[in-house]
Amino acid sequence: MNTFYNLIKFLFIFGYWLMIAGVTLRILIKRRTVPSAMAWLLIIYILPLVGIIAYLSFGEPHLGKRRAERARIMWPATEKWLNDLKQLRHIFATEHSDVARSLFQLCQNRQGIAGVKGNQLQLLTSSDDVMQALIRDIQLARHNIEMVFYIWHPGGLADDVAESLIAASRRGVYCRLMLDSAGSITFFRSPWVGMMRNAGIDVVEALQVSLLRVFLRRMDLRQHRKVVLIDNYIAYTGSMNLVDPRYFKQDAGVGQWTDLMARMKGPVATTIGIVYSCDWEIETGKRILPPPPDGNIMPFEQGSGHTVQFIASGFGFPENMIHQALLTAIYSAREQLSMTTPYFVPSDDLLHAICTASLRGVEVSIIIPRHNDSMLVSWASRAFFSELLDAGVKIYQFEDGLLHTKSVLVDGQLSLVGTVNLDMRSLWLNFEITLVVDDASFGNDIACVQDDYIARSCLLDANRWTKRAWWQRIVERLFYFFSPLL
Repeated sequence: MNTFYNLIKFLFIFGYWLMIAGVTLRILIKRRTVPSAMAWLLIIYILPLVGIIAYLSFGEPHLGKRRAERARIMWPATEKWLNDLKQLRHIFATEHSDVARSLFQLCQNRQGIAGVKGNQLQLLTSSDDVMQALIRDIQLARHNIEMVFYIWHPGGLADDVAESLIAASRRGVYCRLMLDSAGSITFFRSPWVGMMRNAGIDVVEALQVSLLRVFLRRMDLRQHRKVVLIDNYIAYTGSMNLVDPRYFKQDAGVGQWTDLMARMKGPVATTIGIVYSCDWEIETGKRILPPPPDGNIMPFEQGSGHTVQFIASGFGFPENMIHQALLTAIYSAREQLSMTTPYFVPSDDLLHAICTASLRGVEVSIIIPRHNDSMLVSWASRAFFSELLDAGVKIYQFEDGLLHTKSVLVDGQLSLVGTVNLDMRSLWLNFEITLVVDDASFGNDIACVQDDYIARSCLLDANRWTKRAWWQRIVERLFYFFSPLL
């Protein structure tokens, strides 16, 4: 009997260490960044069982076999559609400003499509303006409406948008709505889902969260895009979810969310449409490509239109694209670099690029919220402040609610606006989208918005920061340790 128990004990211990060795080998083979690898290894060795379960659940950006296969097989049809679009040579930009040229070349080489010109762009800086403009465009829609949001939270003007969408579907407009399962959990528990589906709207719960699927794919990989497409001609994107800030997270203690959206007309709506088509096919298996483009999709001449490129991330899109784009934009700066983000946990490469820009004479400003809805990110971000301040970077803490806008402005000419936070989750995991705009007038609009944010912010004083309490430094370093995993 003792021999039997000793054998069981040996097999248990052997299996235990074999599992640890297997996960360790997997971490090393994946060739992840050294800080990320070290953080995972320490967690696994300190808390082996918890660490192994956490790594198998969240350690790798595993989309799942079915979605991965859909992402692989969708590209031949997508590539053919893009080649057809390229025949309309007059819509593509061939000249760029000095500061934007490298980034547009990167996007063209990696994504297979150049930036498009002749677009009309309008910045919308309040949720009311966004909702009212969206309702008007939905009411005027004639053919199709596509939407994807991370969060749709019922209440206030968000309900007015829902009602206008239902009315559009009932009058014959083909409507599709894709919402992230985790972000829009309140919506999926509300009556709106049934009301929309009864009206003929295709409502899809993207990346559905389920304990039964925890080991089949990574559960915290999220559909984080915010995009609206109307009649293949009008498009919206930016940082705003489909929420009325007066009815959203009122008990979080951070105030109302402040966002930015861009409303666009022109060929950029057509190019963003192919991103939505890919997302829809990956999630549902159904291929619905945008209509064949024609020669009349550029209503604005080069002199009065903006040159725009999109950058999309996620499975099926070029790996590390957004991270590379941000680095390229930062290193292109010669005079001024301004960035806004609610969640600031940059990679070592991004931190180095930002500090280097400041040290070579670029005026660098980062605007972040003073109070954040994520305690982990709030503390982890502070671990980077000392290095930034030592390099001469100005850090502004927004005090009028939670600043949720994601924007980058380089030398007043090159702008990036979209859904990407400066944290590991946006850079490596989520489905994100960012607009790249090469235009001084649009850059001036972004600068005005950022100046307004600065006016509602407090500049972090370097001397006062160095005198903060010792316990704060310990907490910052503790959360910094987990920053590669955030």
